[in-house]
Amino acid sequence: MTDAHPLRGALLLVTALLLFACMDATTKFLSATREVPLIVAVRYVGNLLLMVLLLAPTHGRQLVETKRTGLVVVRGICLAASSLMVGFALQRMPVAETTAIGFLGPILVIVAAGPLLGERIGRIGWAAVLLGFTGVLLIARPGSGLEAVGVACALAAVAANVGYQLLSRVLVATERTIALLFYTALAGAILFSLALPWFWDGRAPTVFEAVLFFSLAAYGGLGHFLFTAAYRYAPASLLAPMNYLQLLWAGLLGWTLFGHVPDQVSLLGMAIVAASGIMVALKTRRPPAKRMV
Repeated sequence: MTDAHPLRGALLLVTALLLFACMDATTKFLSATREVPLIVAVRYVGNLLLMVLLLAPTHGRQLVETKRTGLVVVRGICLAASSLMVGFALQRMPVAETTAIGFLGPILVIVAAGPLLGERIGRIGWAAVLLGFTGVLLIARPGSGLEAVGVACALAAVAANVGYQLLSRVLVATERTIALLFYTALAGAILFSLALPWFWDGRAPTVFEAVLFFSLAAYGGLGHFLFTAAYRYAPASLLAPMNYLQLLWAGLLGWTLFGHVPDQVSLLGMAIVAASGIMVALKTRRPPAKRMV
């Protein structure tokens, strides 16, 4: 970490989380008229092009050099699957509820990290896991009005994201961050580009849609840059609990753009999920695996 500037780090992180929430809200808006695989393909291809244009001239071979290429590629596929499932969930559910269920991922990582990575879970870890499940059950309870398929997609995204985060923990010891980011963008761009012929309906995007499609890559690229920069100025013990402010941004955007306000029970569930995640963050005292488009 460079010289400590906690306030600067906190502001960078809060801005990054707002950009991530904007990306999810834009995805939901576009999914009303466009196929989700097409939307996700544009996100990944745009992100890959931005990385090549902005980073290739200065980093060169560092973008593509890896020591465990197979695991790096599998990690990228896990994130691509998670992104696709999140898109399907957002198509069917409000932004805030989808975001809240997604935060179950970091909580489940501590369970999987026990037998797979030899990390100790402890009482706080198990308490956080139970709280997290309780919160999700309150959000996705019968009578909540959430579509069952949307909830299933959100949970599938969580499962894929757990694989992504576990592999991130394994690979961070041997791989450059820049290469990990590049291969996640590359894997998603290739996979979804191959699927485009089955989901492209031949309609050219309107000017407004084109702006929204471009914004997806911009939100993701700038968001990840600010997210990474935040940890250069402030310790993980300060920033990790703040990641749950994304729930606030998601709720505000869902209200202003789509007129959705979660009911009281769902709000309680979101608060419980956030509290359990903060418990995990305070327990681990290190940065969570970075989100990627």
